[in-house]
Amino acid sequence: MEPTVIKTPEQWRAQLDALEYRVLREAATEAPFTGKYTDHHGVGTYRCRACGAKLFRSEHKFDSHCGWPSFYTAAAGDRVRLLTDTSLPGPARTEVRCANCDSHLGHVFSGEGYDTPTDQRWCINSVCLDFEPDPE
Repeated sequence: MEPTVIKTPEQWRAQLDALEYRVLREAATEAPFTGKYTDHHGVGTYRCRACGAKLFRSEHKFDSHCGWPSFYTAAAGDRVRLLTDTSLPGPARTEVRCANCDSHLGHVFSGEGYDTPTDQRWCINSVCLDFEPDPE
């Protein structure tokens, strides 16, 4: 699936603050335990900060104590793209990107032993997300 939201770097810089741009567009990582959604427990949908796409649901979020929001799956498989990331020494990681705008979100790790239905930890930067609470 090709991204449907395409902007120039200048357009992204005008829309995002400096940290958001570094993480979403340059694949940086926010410092652990600093994001507003790490310990967030509201009921609703987590959307892409860059384009508003629905990415994750609160019922898929769990406490991994890793310093970033963790989910065990995406809202739907077509909402994200998974890419092989060899940017660091050692084993390749799996990068998570928004399928709608190609923004970097974080990484997904498997087989860590979490008691979740998928045994996956989708480690997502808070700065990449906006939260939309469910209607009451």
